[in-house]
Amino acid sequence: MYLNCHSYYSFKYGTMSPEQLLAGAKRLGINKLALTDINNTSGILDFFRLASDKYKIKPIAGIDFRNGAKQQFIALAKSIDGFKEMNDFLSAHLQSKEPFESLAPEFTDVFIIYPVSNYPRKLRDNEYIGIRSSNFNKLPFSDARHLYNKHVALQPVTFLERDTRLINGRNVAFRREYIYESHRLLRAMNDNTIITKIDEVDLAGRNEIMLAEETVKRMFSDYSLSIKNTTKLLEECFIDFEFGENKNKKIFFSSISEDKKRLLEECDKGMLYRYKNPDQKIIDRYEKEISVITEMKFTAYFLINWDIVNYARHKDFFYIGRGSGANSMVAYLLRITDVDPIDLDLYFERFINPSRKNPPDFDIDFSSSERNEIIKYIFEKHGADHTALLATYSTLQDNAVTRELGKVYGLPKNEIDLLTGLDAERTSHSDLITKKILAFGNYLKDFPIHLSIHAGGILISEKPIHYYTATNLPPKDFALTQFSMLEAEDVGLYKFDILAQRGLGKIKDAVEIVKQNCNVPVDIHNIKEFKEDEQIREKLETADLMGCFYVESPAMRMLLAKLKAKTYLDLVAASSIIRPGVAQSGMMREYILRFHDPKRRVYPNKLMEDILGETFGVMVYQEDVIKVAHLFGGLSLEESDKLRRGMGGSIAGGKSLQK
Repeated sequence: MYLNCHSYYSFKYGTMSPEQLLAGAKRLGINKLALTDINNTSGILDFFRLASDKYKIKPIAGIDFRNGAKQQFIALAKSIDGFKEMNDFLSAHLQSKEPFESLAPEFTDVFIIYPVSNYPRKLRDNEYIGIRSSNFNKLPFSDARHLYNKHVALQPVTFLERDTRLINGRNVAFRREYIYESHRLLRAMNDNTIITKIDEVDLAGRNEIMLAEETVKRMFSDYSLSIKNTTKLLEECFIDFEFGENKNKKIFFSSISEDKKRLLEECDKGMLYRYKNPDQKIIDRYEKEISVITEMKFTAYFLINWDIVNYARHKDFFYIGRGSGANSMVAYLLRITDVDPIDLDLYFERFINPSRKNPPDFDIDFSSSERNEIIKYIFEKHGADHTALLATYSTLQDNAVTRELGKVYGLPKNEIDLLTGLDAERTSHSDLITKKILAFGNYLKDFPIHLSIHAGGILISEKPIHYYTATNLPPKDFALTQFSMLEAEDVGLYKFDILAQRGLGKIKDAVEIVKQNCNVPVDIHNIKEFKEDEQIREKLETADLMGCFYVESPAMRMLLAKLKAKTYLDLVAASSIIRPGVAQSGMMREYILRFHDPKRRVYPNKLMEDILGETFGVMVYQEDVIKVAHLFGGLSLEESDKLRRGMGGSIAGGKSLQK
């Protein structure tokens, strides 16, 4: 019976998460439910996943199209194609900022439900009139009474009759009036006004709660056809998002075979650049990686990243490829990264292995001044229909929610400043307004209030992106999804991280200065030369590193001075042991002592000495976990990587073990 339900992704309107909505439906025995957030699809994917897997409720995807608080019509997707139609329409309006007209466009695979106060005199086959219980008194005097075969029962849901939240470590029950007051506060925040000046037309009706289906049927007993039509709509809507199936772009050139051919050609070029005389170890590693990459259908993923950095080099843009992608020789050959995994004994299985569900992940840093041009190139290369920036949710947090509520209750700034940081459970402030602000602050904490832009995530999809989400157009003028990285990964859309790093612009300036003053060209990607440069070694040993990004901090220079580091491997180790997990565990101190005193390098057996000889018996790197689990513990490389991820998770920058 529920065609019009709102979650808190109806920003500054809804009062519950998609899961709370589903849990409420489950308690009442409701087995079909439509999520129709206002001008938003952020909650749809999570709603579908939870509905199918956890709550065994049939989910329906919808959008409540409104101008401000005024409802124009509700749209329900009959199929995945219908969902795309709705997203196309919503995105066009969000990006143009044009208001919605009262008449819906001529959708092919979408049901439209108009409010009884705003319906066209001629309804299409897929269009209906939503009748609320509050319309019963006026309906007999309305022209809509003659269109009874087009009536559907409309019982909007914005609140639950009761709600239980975990507040300060304990479950607290809330009743409808408290939840409704939270809604009023959110609406006041949205309108940037005080609570006493909220206009009733901007609020949801107090009766927009979820009731048992039998209760709704009794309410509509005089309009039985509306119940029948409602059931029909819910039954005819069906979408399978195929969660977990890879939906990234699958072909870069013209075909899978052409992609593989070009990948091998570019790797051959990279082999000449990276390894002058590759030995059998290098060849075996290369063949293994190519086999896994092609079998797991990641060829296009590598080629897309190769194309991005190739364009950057063509434009003379500096970049750094990092993350677990540094474990891939193919990435090194394609010049996506400048880390030689053979030299550093990095395991490819940490990046890709058959048991790993998540896709490979490259983080590529560009200069802040050049990153936007790279993003523009990606959008133009792959098409605006298939490309979007990834969103994050800005949520109400701690002092921010206190400040927002302070303004809503009309407090002056100096009093709001005094309230921030107070604990609602222990505060001695006894005035009513203070208690309300702190109490409702706890209730509204973590509510999403608008979309923000992920630091670097970009999606490139095989099918048009609007099959999965509507898109906004933020200030950067690149389309933005309405969901975050978590929902994207659930549905099988995996991001490309294109990040900004101001320091890269300084490196570019330095290279240009050297070229102008000394007439010496510098290939910043020729890492081997830098590793063998005697002057660099001297700078490392004396920790004379001011002006050198990443190693100029006092703590890092102090550590390098203690180590008297001379080699690239010493520098890599230092950058790992200074991290909090290693440093706080005492491993950093032990590593320094063993670095200088061979007598302290004690190993339980010869195998462990072979595995951890490079780090003197201290497990410094995430790779060390994989090595010990695989070579000493007997786990497969895939199982060893699972253990590593379980212990410490994925840490940007590649090699350090934090836990």
